[in-house]
Amino acid sequence: MKLHSYLLLLSGILVSACSSPKNNSGESAKQTIAAEITHSFFIAGPDFTGILGESGEILWDAERPGARDGYVLDNGHVLICWSEEVLEFNKDKKVVFRYEKSALNKELGTAVRLDNGNTLITELGDKPRILEVNQAGEIAVAVPLQPETDNAHMQTRMARKLANGNYLVPHLLAFAVKEYSPSGEVLQTFRTDLPELGGREAKNWPFTAIRLANGNTLINLTNGNKTVEMDPAGKVVWKVSNEDFEGSPFQDPCGAQRLPNGNTVIASYGAKEGIKLFELTPEKEMVWKYEGVNRVHHFQVLTTNGVALKGTPLK
Repeated sequence: MKLHSYLLLLSGILVSACSSPKNNSGESAKQTIAAEITHSFFIAGPDFTGILGESGEILWDAERPGARDGYVLDNGHVLICWSEEVLEFNKDKKVVFRYEKSALNKELGTAVRLDNGNTLITELGDKPRILEVNQAGEIAVAVPLQPETDNAHMQTRMARKLANGNYLVPHLLAFAVKEYSPSGEVLQTFRTDLPELGGREAKNWPFTAIRLANGNTLINLTNGNKTVEMDPAGKVVWKVSNEDFEGSPFQDPCGAQRLPNGNTVIASYGAKEGIKLFELTPEKEMVWKYEGVNRVHHFQVLTTNGVALKGTPLK
């Protein structure tokens, strides 16, 4: 089932009785600043994990908050990573894939379905590693990581597999995004403690790193409260932060997505009130924002003005 059809099914059948999510004061979730732009999107967050429609209504609810990563797949299933396990739900909410954290490590941090059918998962702890797990739940590939810290929670977050077969992995306390070969060799390092970004004092911990279609790498920097785009040589070619806005929309930015129209959507995970997700043009104009009750750790924009997104990189 295609994504757009799946969303219609969710909207028309699964949640026909649902109304817009409310906060404690009874106010409807707020979405948009430009009336012509609306999005539906998946949220992995501490308060809610599921799908919100373009009017803020709940389209699908995992009924289990605290997710870290996840996506709505092309077949309409939903893949979600919690700290202890990764689950894939079909349209009937039946679990059709499960991977539980091994005894070797302490937590999980990534869940992405790959083109080869495997699921990309990161395990953090004494033996930090990237895994590719097949549909039977068996480990098909294991790549050791070099996070430069024993703090499992800070070793890495959203790792992604690249089209060339390598892996792009952000290491928070190493102030580095590393590209690994399938054998675990570090082929390239993108430094986030550059002087032009404020050095290590700025605490630019890389959280999400995405290889863009133009060959550049988009990186969200959590404590540094900024988003940067680097060219293949590691030079900063685009930077946006709270310095570009009144107020402070960047509050511990975690998840990020580059839309097909060239805009960038950023999750402000640290925001307990106000803007929790927002869309910026390349000129740094904020054209959409979500101010609902739900905090956003990771997300996936699914539709814009009723049309399913095409060509959005999911890995």
